[in-house]
Amino acid sequence: MRRDHDTTSDKRGNSVDWRAFLHLLKETNPPKLLLGIALLLSLATTGTGLTIPLFTKNLVNGFSLASLNQGQIVMLLAALLLQAVASGISIYLLNKAGQQIVAGLRDRLWKKLLVLPVSHYDNTESGEMISRMSNDTAVVKGLITEHLTHFLTGIIAIIGSVVILAVLDWKMTLLMLTVVPLSLLIFMVLGRQMHKISRGMQDETARFTATLARVLAEVRLVKMSNAESVEYENGKQGILSLLQYGMREAKIQALIFPLMSLVLMLLLTVIIGYGGMRVSAGELSAGDLVAFILYIIQIVMPIGQIVGFLTQFQKAVGATERIIATLGADEEDHASGRELQNADQPLVVEHVSFAYQKGETVLHDVSFTIEPGKVTALVGPSGSGKTTLFSLLERFYRPQSGTIRLGADPIEAFSLHSWRSKIGYVSQESPLMAGTIRENICYGIDREVSEEELRRAAAMAYADQFIDELPNGYDTEVGERGIKLSGGQRQRIAIARALLRDPKILMLDEATSSLDSRAESVVQEALKNLMAGRTTLVIAHRLSTVIDADRLVFLENGRVTGIGTHEELFRSHAMYREFATQQLRIKEGMTEPEHV
Repeated sequence: MRRDHDTTSDKRGNSVDWRAFLHLLKETNPPKLLLGIALLLSLATTGTGLTIPLFTKNLVNGFSLASLNQGQIVMLLAALLLQAVASGISIYLLNKAGQQIVAGLRDRLWKKLLVLPVSHYDNTESGEMISRMSNDTAVVKGLITEHLTHFLTGIIAIIGSVVILAVLDWKMTLLMLTVVPLSLLIFMVLGRQMHKISRGMQDETARFTATLARVLAEVRLVKMSNAESVEYENGKQGILSLLQYGMREAKIQALIFPLMSLVLMLLLTVIIGYGGMRVSAGELSAGDLVAFILYIIQIVMPIGQIVGFLTQFQKAVGATERIIATLGADEEDHASGRELQNADQPLVVEHVSFAYQKGETVLHDVSFTIEPGKVTALVGPSGSGKTTLFSLLERFYRPQSGTIRLGADPIEAFSLHSWRSKIGYVSQESPLMAGTIRENICYGIDREVSEEELRRAAAMAYADQFIDELPNGYDTEVGERGIKLSGGQRQRIAIARALLRDPKILMLDEATSSLDSRAESVVQEALKNLMAGRTTLVIAHRLSTVIDADRLVFLENGRVTGIGTHEELFRSHAMYREFATQQLRIKEGMTEPEHV
């Protein structure tokens, strides 16, 4: 996977990468005023610093402290104080601007992640998305808050110093500038390698974060399965891979900085030697040579900082490639379409076929009708496409062919927000968010929920029975994924949430299949309250829960092979009869279900 991406990036070239990176920063609406003030203060700081060598030049040429007057000393101290204050304010403003830029970037990325379709997450682990949000954006923050200050002041210092040096002695200035092409060559060669390494490191960091998120989220399964050693090896591979990238990065840095230092020290040696000869020949004053050396130091130090900035810039460009790709991904369109006013209409699945990306066809020419206010059950063996049908009805995916209609209108004609607001969904797992029971029951409700409404929904879901017994009642923390509650308690909270939404269309993914008989009976009563007067579609794993449904749709290998009531299918459908005989018989040796 990494190789494919590297090849693509290399074909594009680095110029496209850095332009896309700068465009990304521009789209975060950076605080231009703050950046402008910081730049002006940097100019003031550097400008003040450029006067120090000229002062030293006069001191050396005069070669006497007596030549200094009180005014000059005060001016020198004031200049140094001004430089320190301006530098501090400039650094603070740049850090503030950097934090705002990264906050804007994270805001855009978070908003994007929430509107990406489910299909995107089918192929991307959540841990990778977490890494993009935290690790990759942190690299950008480091570039702006830690390196941009030195880069700006360094550029100004170099330009100012070169101009003054050209005025002092143009011959030595030309000699000094001969190292510029060599320095650029060194950085261009090694900088490209740093970009590739950084891109790989960010990808590996994302994979390692995904592994951590996956294992820690299911740590009970890991321990129950004695899989600690297996997961340790998986994590260790990521750690070693990151180590290898880190060592490759260290090698590049070990080449860049010493080589640049070597070039600059050679330059300083040549300048001192050549300048000394010119001082001896009377072509240059000692003060000019000292000033020249000080200006070279003011050039040498910023060059190191600029190299550090450019190195970090390459890392930031590599880190944001995936962010840019994520921001450019197709997203769900919540706005287009009209408001759904009347959901009490037949829901028609008409000649629908569907296959997941690069997968085998899951549904083949499926057609059936869900009557309003009635209960329709989907039954059949595992893998027959029941859950996929739910996903299509929730508009997580679109069918490759065929259509799903509400009355005469395709469901795509309604806005996504409007459509999903009419649907209530209760699954086997009944997922809960970390937080309180109150927050979970009210989750996704975009209005103020009164205490009376909350308690009524909980009572209808038979959840008030256990909530009132808890020390903190509705303010009890449920833990990550509701781990502090039992399965039956989680189911009843999910039912209370659905009741509070007051959906017109109800989708139940066999909400009682994993419960014991006592919890199941309570949840079944809660489900009766929830289903009353609503168009209901049920995925049935146990026929005993749906034999009273108004209509059953039997699915085999993605095809509808039977539609009717329990009695009709038992008489006419061989596989359904086999299912019913196996699941509904109570006494050993019964040839027909007790219900028939």
